[in-house]
Amino acid sequence: MENPSQNLKTAPLLSLRRFHISEDYGFLLPNPLTELPDHFRPWMEIASELPHLIESHQLQARVNKMPLLNCRFLRGYREQRLAHLVLSVMTMGYVWQRGENQPQEVLPRNLAIPLVEVSRSLGLPPILVHSDLVLTNWTPRNPERPLEIGNLDIIVSFPGGESLRGFILVTVLVEKAAVPGIKALVQAVNAILQCSQNSLLQALQRLKLSIQDITRTLGQMHDYVDPDIFYAVIRIFLSGWKDNPAMPVGLIYEGVSTEPLEYSGGSAAQSTVLHAFDEFLGVCHSKESADFLHRMREYMPPSHKAFIEEIHSGPSLRDHILSSGNGQLLTAYNQCVEALADLRSYHITVVTKYLIIAATKAKGRRPNHLPGPSQALEERGTGGTEVLSFLKSVRDKTLEAILHQSD
Repeated sequence: MENPSQNLKTAPLLSLRRFHISEDYGFLLPNPLTELPDHFRPWMEIASELPHLIESHQLQARVNKMPLLNCRFLRGYREQRLAHLVLSVMTMGYVWQRGENQPQEVLPRNLAIPLVEVSRSLGLPPILVHSDLVLTNWTPRNPERPLEIGNLDIIVSFPGGESLRGFILVTVLVEKAAVPGIKALVQAVNAILQCSQNSLLQALQRLKLSIQDITRTLGQMHDYVDPDIFYAVIRIFLSGWKDNPAMPVGLIYEGVSTEPLEYSGGSAAQSTVLHAFDEFLGVCHSKESADFLHRMREYMPPSHKAFIEEIHSGPSLRDHILSSGNGQLLTAYNQCVEALADLRSYHITVVTKYLIIAATKAKGRRPNHLPGPSQALEERGTGGTEVLSFLKSVRDKTLEAILHQSD
């Protein structure tokens, strides 16, 4: 009979580079481009004016006159990522320019065809996703200075002003705060493969600190994002055409499909970070939550999704800790789980403020030049879930992962 520890020692070590994940920026795209080649100037000109064009209800007319451009002139991955960001934000503005009561149900071919082409090249869906709005949509004002909100700008915008900028950039900083945790996760997986208890303990302690830093960073939302503007202005432009009563049959992508296509809107569940932590810590969610979370992996860059799957197929941290009988490892593991549950509890308080309380305040009040709050998604996240029950279930299932020495 084979010795299982020998099998572990011969398994390949985990690395970030293999999955195109940055040692410095994690899942963020390092140094995103802010311009496309001159061939794509019509896209960039519209992108630079998006907030004004949407607010003045001129975007649809401008897009309808836009030339059909060929994505073959995009040179390389980073240009494709910027193109996907530009085209998908343009798409959200086009569909929701007049609000949920008058959504555009057909995306014109000069926008639909290049969006679908670049989406296929990247392995992403043809809609605005987390990897566009956040991972690709940031640029430092001074590259020599640290990544902090005062030294960052967004590349493409839509209505929402400083609150939209804050929402995107705080989320960028959340992704940056996760980098030490992602590196600690890799160290921990390799420590199990190499049977190094000291390295594993150190990695778990680093993971806990990173999760706690993510929670602190998320708290900056309160400083930079007005709940009323988020709810009444920003949120509709994150809404998709799947599980959305305002667009029950989806969106026709002209020149691509004669049948409407359905895609979920942007969601924090499209961030790879917590998926990776869940897989590593062995957190098991309810079937309904797990089904939604697994569907959201289709909205991630394929290499990020592959990273999660690699962790899932790797050695079981929980089994390793239980079989080791090491009390320090068990305590460090439980502290990671508790920190993750605390992060999810804090996320619930943030969502309550920006969604539930803001929805109550928004009733009967509406900015006259903007689409206004989405009634169809009042109790739902932009990804289509019943948001509070989903978040509470995910938090509670996280707590159930706590290990006891008798397990």
